[in-house]
Amino acid sequence: MELKIKKLSEKAVVPKRATEGSAGVDLYACIDEPVTLNGGGAALIPTGIAISLPSNEYGAFVFARSGLAVKHGIGLLNSVGVIDSDYRGEIKVGVINQFDTPYTIEPGERIAQLVVMPVCPLPTVEVDTLDSTARGEGGFGSTGTK
Repeated sequence: MELKIKKLSEKAVVPKRATEGSAGVDLYACIDEPVTLNGGGAALIPTGIAISLPSNEYGAFVFARSGLAVKHGIGLLNSVGVIDSDYRGEIKVGVINQFDTPYTIEPGERIAQLVVMPVCPLPTVEVDTLDSTARGEGGFGSTGTK
């Protein structure tokens, strides 16, 4: 199996793993000029690539880069981006500056990471009842003391 990647722009960088043990591949900003995010500011950053997953039993997930998040407060607007197996459009990354200090994204900068994982495309079935469990309907905080 393989992850097929199509460059949609000549300046796009084909994603690659930073190390052999990396879980994901780095996604790069495919922009013509720097984009500055003020504190609380957000932007949609194109990557200039599209992908094709091997089957509907796989999904691609966009995660924040921990270094950008911890050092500069740059996270994802939707926490995790989900790319369905049948999507063939450009991957774009919604980013947000969670710190007060402005941060500038440079062209070609690594802005996020893409991880391919198995998914279970289960059919949905409406039912009148669900099986019982010890937890039942216990919600937030119901399994511990804190």
